Amino acid sequence: MNKIVRERYPVDQLPKDLRGSFRPGATVTVIVEESAVDQSITGVNFIAELEALRSNLPVADDDPVERIRKLRDEWDR
Repeated sequence: MNKIVRERYPVDQLPKDLRGSFRPGATVTVIVEESAVDQSITGVNFIAELEALRSNLPVADDDPVERIRKLRDEWDR
């Protein structure tokens, strides 16, 4: 898990929504840590995402070998 720690970080450089009730000119310790939920993917989620990606792939009804032969023949001319 990734973690960033900044000690004596100026409050004035924090985003507005994080400044809260800190007085201007003060310093704080900022700890940013990656959420464990965001970085893990379950097998079920992985399979579902993979199937969703595969469903968007174009599928041809013709023979794939024939399609490759046609493509190859185009380059031979």
